[in-house]
Amino acid sequence: MKVILLEDVENLGDAGSIVSVKDGYGRNFLIPKGSARLATRGVVKAWEEERRQASRKIAKRKEDAEALAKEMASVEVVIHAKVGEENRIFGSVTPQQIADGLASHGIAVDRRKIEIEDEIRLLGVYTASVKIHSEVVAEIKVRVEPEVAEG
Repeated sequence: MKVILLEDVENLGDAGSIVSVKDGYGRNFLIPKGSARLATRGVVKAWEEERRQASRKIAKRKEDAEALAKEMASVEVVIHAKVGEENRIFGSVTPQQIADGLASHGIAVDRRKIEIEDEIRLLGVYTASVKIHSEVVAEIKVRVEPEVAEG
């Protein structure tokens, strides 16, 4: 009996593989459990079309992520912080502050996807990484300036 595996099955194959199994194993275990489907022509064609569409969607997401990374490379986030002696800021710059700065430029990014190499505790220009996609990482400039006193 030939079946298409819908998920990875140990010692048998990976999801999407067409494998031959004994009738009892396929009919009594794999198919009722939802791990496999009987590999008829129609099912195989439908599975291949589904995989083609899924790969197109993944490619489109990656393409969109690369375009966003290009846009982010030209953006400089300016953060104003209270300054003490020797240009040291009180506290440090957080990913949330960077996410808010990007939002002011019209770019919505989850703060958990922003990585700062070293703590930012001094005035100056720094680089932060934003993981947009599993294969796409954007670099953005972060400029830390002193807060302007009102009055």
